[in-house]
Amino acid sequence: MKGMKTLRLAAAAALILLGSAGPAVGQGATSALKGHNSDAPVTVAAERIEVQDRADRAIFSGNVVATQAELTLSAARVTVAYANSGGIQIQRIDASGGVLLRSPSETARGQFAIYDLNKRIITMIGGVTLTRGASNVNGGRLVLDLDTGRAVVDGGGKAAPGTTTGAGGRVTGTFTVPKRTGT
Repeated sequence: MKGMKTLRLAAAAALILLGSAGPAVGQGATSALKGHNSDAPVTVAAERIEVQDRADRAIFSGNVVATQAELTLSAARVTVAYANSGGIQIQRIDASGGVLLRSPSETARGQFAIYDLNKRIITMIGGVTLTRGASNVNGGRLVLDLDTGRAVVDGGGKAAPGTTTGAGGRVTGTFTVPKRTGT
């Protein structure tokens, strides 16, 4: 029972961190990326690009920065998969190597990220930290649904070496508490 109570507390804390007062514990939390425009143009800058036209992909490496509307993704390496039907249409972005995802009010870090533009889902894995203000949640995997704004952090197994993910793949968090005046 103690483990279940800890899980409920961690889920409740994640809801507080992500600013969601509506959903019940276990339903996830709302991200600031709700309604993100995944149809906006994607701009990518890197030290090197390799276009593999027959495979319909481009590989960017070296301090890669990709932006779309108010979303910025930074990583050591980014692979962009696209459909070439009379024009380039980006389908998926895979990032690896110290991935940093920023929105105006949130920052997420991990080792790998997959942004499926068609499904409007961003998944990050590998010692993930989601930060809003001075509060943060750590885990093995983060899934952001851009349609609903739902953000879910899972333990995801063993913690990656050198990360702050809890032992045994647990979700951990640190949350700010507003100062209360005496009553």
